[in-house]
Amino acid sequence: MAAGRLAAAGGSTVNDSTGTVRVVIADDERLVRTGLRVVIDAEPDLTVVGEAADGAEVVPLVRELRPDVVLMDVRMPGIDGIRATEQLVGGMAEPPRILVVTTFEHDDHVYDALRAGAAGFLLKRASAEEMVQAVRLVARGDSLLFPAAVRELALRQVPAGRRAGAPGQGPIGRLTEREGQVLRLMAAGLSNGEIAGRLVLSQETVKTHVGSVLAKLGARDRTQAVIAAYESGFVLPG
Repeated sequence: MAAGRLAAAGGSTVNDSTGTVRVVIADDERLVRTGLRVVIDAEPDLTVVGEAADGAEVVPLVRELRPDVVLMDVRMPGIDGIRATEQLVGGMAEPPRILVVTTFEHDDHVYDALRAGAAGFLLKRASAEEMVQAVRLVARGDSLLFPAAVRELALRQVPAGRRAGAPGQGPIGRLTEREGQVLRLMAAGLSNGEIAGRLVLSQETVKTHVGSVLAKLGARDRTQAVIAAYESGFVLPG
């Protein structure tokens, strides 16, 4: 992918007793949906269970089918991918993992989708191998981050005044010094293992710190924690 270094960490297993990851594809271009379906259905552990042409279709479809992952085009007619993500994340007790599919990694809509609860984003020009890897990562509970791209999006999206604000206020202020170190390294795209090596800690200890950071920030996953870090001024995107 051209979006920079991919980072993923953490994780849980897919709920399907068969181990198969169930995927719904939402994109207004039939050709794109067909291409994604071909790539995903070619994998023994992945299967497409439904398709939608816009956000208005995908929300009821997801509620009915309960997939593990939704590949969500960020720009669609009617209800776009951002609104659809908000409705799914905010309206379901156990929402699926949402992976935004976009043409350009620097599309400002991508940042809005991440803020809305998407676990990461995937470029439409990604290779088949990169696509299936991304689906597997988010299905098991990981976040899919491209730190350089997210940092650039945050630089454009977060007002300069907020970036220069008091980072110790709000939920960020409840973090311990060690948790703050862990959050900064998460924003840099380091995995749990890499953070453990950098801070000379066990991976289990890092996992505990990451869980505490998410809980204190009210973040669903690492992506949301990193967004909060940028928007609070705790991590500067420049």
